[in-house]
Amino acid sequence: MNTSILTKLEQLSMRLEEVGAMLSDPAVASDQNKFRELSIEYSQLTPVNEQFSQYLATQADIEAAETMLLEDDDEMRAMAKEEISEGKAKLEQLDLELKKSLLPKDPNDSRNIIIEIRAGTGGDEASIFSGDLFRMYSRYVEKQKWQIEVMSSNIGDHGGFKEVIARISGDNVYAKLKFESGAHRVQRVPETESQGRVHTSACTVAIMPEVENIEEVNINMSDVRVDT
Repeated sequence: MNTSILTKLEQLSMRLEEVGAMLSDPAVASDQNKFRELSIEYSQLTPVNEQFSQYLATQADIEAAETMLLEDDDEMRAMAKEEISEGKAKLEQLDLELKKSLLPKDPNDSRNIIIEIRAGTGGDEASIFSGDLFRMYSRYVEKQKWQIEVMSSNIGDHGGFKEVIARISGDNVYAKLKFESGAHRVQRVPETESQGRVHTSACTVAIMPEVENIEEVNINMSDVRVDT
């Protein structure tokens, strides 16, 4: 790892301590917006700092094992070689993860989301498929310890949803689900198929970051056209 990256990680470690101290300040705690902003920053810095601590500890273990190579005992030297090999593999993985963590982040990554699932081509089977997708996302939400709230839904004639819209809240929801947006397709024999034919059904999934503060919009009625 080059010096510039190490310097950046050391700065982030110092920033974590600084933010932690600010969060314990009663003046900051009384300002909800500031407290929330710092809490988000703290939660983002913590995993990076933990990985950096692991990196430094692994580096120290490798250096300690390298001194053991000077021992006269063959068994000790063999053990040291094994520790060095394992340590270097771990160090390489941590190095990659730390570099990824320093890449510019999407400003929406920490936001909650609105998810919209719509049945597309495939009739009743598409509605059933959209229901399957919704259950899949619901299970993932449960595993991540997030919260999901159905905002509106249109039930399919044979189960599932013609359309379902839900709000998902938690840590870094948008970052983990944003790439789910798009068309999803399945080929299978539907429960509604009596002759065993394979059907192709599709659904669309839209993932939208939740907007925290919406500025008031003033509409000039002279710009509005009303059709009756």
